[in-house]
Amino acid sequence: MTDSLLNFFHSSFDQYGEYGLTLLVFIWTALEGETIVIIAGFYAQKGLIHLYYLIPAAWIGSFIGDQIYFTLGRKYGPRLLARRPKWQAGVNRALALFERYDTLFILSFRFIYGVRNFSSVAMGLSNVAWARFAYLNFIAAGIWATSFSLLGYGLAHIFVRDEADASGLAHWIGISMLMLFVVAIILIVRHNRRRSAQKQEEKLD
Repeated sequence: MTDSLLNFFHSSFDQYGEYGLTLLVFIWTALEGETIVIIAGFYAQKGLIHLYYLIPAAWIGSFIGDQIYFTLGRKYGPRLLARRPKWQAGVNRALALFERYDTLFILSFRFIYGVRNFSSVAMGLSNVAWARFAYLNFIAAGIWATSFSLLGYGLAHIFVRDEADASGLAHWIGISMLMLFVVAIILIVRHNRRRSAQKQEEKLD
């Protein structure tokens, strides 16, 4: 799978250039997972695609893909599960995690192996509002796209450049990931405070 994807990546660059690769990343992330983002990040270090194109393409592609799956789950969830009963176990796991962790799960489901593929459909079956899912999903997609793009970029430096460059890049990646984590926590806290305030107002009414 990885070898064929690498060949496809190279052939796409040869035929369509950087913009073709950007479109490929956008489409692929709307349908699949992080493999293409890591590979693209790796080749960003080689100059085949710029990080300024890669990260937004992966971000928007992933966001749109999960919004589509969420909408399918909301409108056709029971029918989809009736046609694909093998999905039921994964959907149940995703719903159980969502009910327990709520906001945190929406922000992190892309990183959870074995649940990621069913999560958006499962949350479409839940009672979460479309706007709330879209807001948190947009933040989560940005964290995901940046994380795996930088991971691929960092791996390329480690394997291609000298030790000093790899050490410097590792430091830069660590700071970037820490900043993303802090921003995510701040947004979660603010969101939970607003929800608590709304619930208090509803009780008073």
